[in-house]
Amino acid sequence: MIKLETTEDTALEGILTAATTAADVLRRTDRSTRASYLNAVADGLDAAGDVLVPIAQRETNLPEGRLRGELKRTTFQLRLFAETIVDGGYLDVRIDHADADWPMGAPRPDLRRTHIPLGPVAVFAASNFPFAFSVAGGDTASALAGGNPVVVKAHSGHLELSKETARVVNQSLGAAGAPEGTFGIVYDIDAGRSIVSDPRIKAVGFTGSIPGGRALFDIAQQRPDPIPFYGELGSNNPVFVTEAADKARGAAIAEEFVGSFTMGAGQFCTKPGTIFVPAGSAFLAALREIDLPSGAALLNERIREGYVGAIQDLKSAEGVETLLSGSDPFGENPSPILHLTTAKQVLENAHVLLEECFGPAALVVEYEGEESLVDLANVFEGQLTASLQAEDSDHLAELIDVLATKAGRVLWNQWPTGVSVTYAQQHGGPYPASTHSGSTSVGTAAIARFIRPVAFQGFPQQFLPDELRDELRDEPDARVSQRLVDGRA
Repeated sequence: MIKLETTEDTALEGILTAATTAADVLRRTDRSTRASYLNAVADGLDAAGDVLVPIAQRETNLPEGRLRGELKRTTFQLRLFAETIVDGGYLDVRIDHADADWPMGAPRPDLRRTHIPLGPVAVFAASNFPFAFSVAGGDTASALAGGNPVVVKAHSGHLELSKETARVVNQSLGAAGAPEGTFGIVYDIDAGRSIVSDPRIKAVGFTGSIPGGRALFDIAQQRPDPIPFYGELGSNNPVFVTEAADKARGAAIAEEFVGSFTMGAGQFCTKPGTIFVPAGSAFLAALREIDLPSGAALLNERIREGYVGAIQDLKSAEGVETLLSGSDPFGENPSPILHLTTAKQVLENAHVLLEECFGPAALVVEYEGEESLVDLANVFEGQLTASLQAEDSDHLAELIDVLATKAGRVLWNQWPTGVSVTYAQQHGGPYPASTHSGSTSVGTAAIARFIRPVAFQGFPQQFLPDELRDELRDEPDARVSQRLVDGRA
């Protein structure tokens, strides 16, 4: 593994100074030009795939097929954001023309509301998606789409890939005419802390652990000028199986569950970590007969050690037994493992049993009576997802209502692994799933994190941003925001 550092004050100072200068240029650059920057980066990454993917394989232990698919997702995401900013719907334009007879008792002024970039954004790369949530991943793409320079803190788990990806991004941006300083990268922990506390950074995007994210969040909030910190931290992603669903298709649900919790060796932030099933279920009977997949190398040794420690703690918890295990769950290539407990134990010891476990492990919980599912749902902290395996005839209104308060995405007869990059996607939830439950880190709505509203009152047309000028709009009499259908204005 290579070691890269950004320790010299002059180097970090140069990156931040250049980003500040670029912010002024990008803010005044038209959206079509900014879209061309994103498309250029996507083209550059596609062209460099045969260089980038082998590096990623060496550093992360992920297979080639997975990495090539992830790279495709990354470049698709960049191009989707390019389309979105040209479309302009993300600006949520609202126009009130002057109205002398406004019924509140006083004339309404001419008011026109749009959004502008925040300024330089710090992005902390994730370990488990070395393309899609890393140097050129969703946070970087959405911040650039919003018109902001980006300074990335590379993840220590894939430093060589980070360096090469950054080279491709900078080369592509330069060739497209983007201002110098549009993209920068730092590598060591101290530099990461420094950029969060530096007054030139105006927002932070983070994907990683709860302790690491919370430490940086606190720095961001304790600044003299607190800034938005959009952290995606941790999630257990519970699944609730009703009695009717178990009776109708318990064996099929068991097969699908195994495929979901072992996908990517359990190293997805949306892995279903806990599944609730009725006592004496067909699900459990089928699960006991399933052959679990073979073990696989985890992303790096630090993650493997943390995973082994977590499943050892769970194994030793009161009322927990091993349900099913591969040949070597604690080895160099940990094989999947499942534990079993009861709803009573979860209600009494939720803070231990419902901790996120990053790796190929999950907990099966037997419940007595569906009336207990609402109480079980209520013991969870904030989640990225919550899922139901149920039948249309089930009476679940209260449970669905509770799950909507706990999670950013609620699924019906589907599995949470796999987060599509779309217009309506929501990847974020109440703390500790994320530090800002009103935001998403996936999908076109992610741009909203890195822009802020500005209203212009009484301005002559020639001084307004293009999206606010009557002669440049399709509907000059619009009084409210353009409504979006499938992401289109």
